[in-house]
Amino acid sequence: MKAILVDDEQLPLQHLQMMLEQKIGAIKVIGTFTDPSKAIEMTPKLCPDVVFLDINMPQINGLEIGEQLQNTDPSPEIVFVTGYDKYAVDAFELCALDYIMKPVQLKRLEKTVNRLREKIKIAQATAPETKPLVSIQCFNHLQFHLSDQEPQEIKWRTNKVRELFAYLLHHRNKTVDKETLLELLWPDCDLSKALPQLYTAVYLIRQTLKRYGIKTLSINKGNLEAGYRLTVESSLIDVDEWEQHLGQLAPPSHANIAEYEQVLAMYSGDYLGAYDYLWAEYERERLRRLWLQLAKKMSSFYQEAGKLEEAFRVNKRIQQLHPLEEDCYFALMQLYDALGDHAAVEEQYHLLTSRWEQELDSAVNPDITKWFAAWKKGTSLT
Repeated sequence: MKAILVDDEQLPLQHLQMMLEQKIGAIKVIGTFTDPSKAIEMTPKLCPDVVFLDINMPQINGLEIGEQLQNTDPSPEIVFVTGYDKYAVDAFELCALDYIMKPVQLKRLEKTVNRLREKIKIAQATAPETKPLVSIQCFNHLQFHLSDQEPQEIKWRTNKVRELFAYLLHHRNKTVDKETLLELLWPDCDLSKALPQLYTAVYLIRQTLKRYGIKTLSINKGNLEAGYRLTVESSLIDVDEWEQHLGQLAPPSHANIAEYEQVLAMYSGDYLGAYDYLWAEYERERLRRLWLQLAKKMSSFYQEAGKLEEAFRVNKRIQQLHPLEEDCYFALMQLYDALGDHAAVEEQYHLLTSRWEQELDSAVNPDITKWFAAWKKGTSLT
């Protein structure tokens, strides 16, 4: 079993560690902390089976630490250690495993450890073998898929709650300070009114994740409650998976073009594209650019290989997602020219010029205009 010890005094920490590791054994102390804030930060990372907490500390009451730990990760058991028995009732209201008086006696500690072993044994016997794998969809709509269930559309209580979750997911595994969240979601509210709304939104996110049985995501308080962090473990996020597959692609060839097609299809819409989140725009555009580079490579390969039907399909897809991208219009003009479809060549050119004039108030690339003029002259002579 792994244990973390928290006490503002070094000597009691050393004494308790010695008793656990040398006198009792079978327990490994993986962390000792005199700074409560550091203990709160490190506990989710170290994943202990039990946390031994001194209650009477000057910076922050041990009961408050216990409450924060249970909010962030309820899996470790908590044992309170103190010289004052007046805290006993409060300790057990927090569902602590046990409550030990200082100075710690070996027989009393053995009793606590035996109780801990029994509880862990029961939990292991009744727990499922693995947590259901969660797949998080960020392309277009925000959705969740659990490996042992049918895909589910998550119903959020309000749009604010959904955006808060999306923003924390965007900054996953990093603490976002409260001021940033308040300015993002409640910019016009007084602090006294905005804070309760933030606390309520965080509570609703936790309840939503719990209701849908999503155990690999947890929303945690940051260091000394400075902000919140969404911890993501054993979950697949489609944008991460897509970018990983993209980075593994070799230059396009007949041998791997099917892999290119799969990666192209994985991009099912812009990043959080169904929502008007300005803060997501940079990432949205970055991923759009990566997809465009991929599609252009495929277009060039198909054109050089004489696979006109495939080249048409890819460039039509580019045109849908990037309606102001000149290269796809030019590629389609050349493809239609190769098929002898003169009307379609003119249609693509006029569609391009009208869109650039209306959307950008600009003329298209002079090289495209020059090509079209030469093509037009050539067709008039035939």
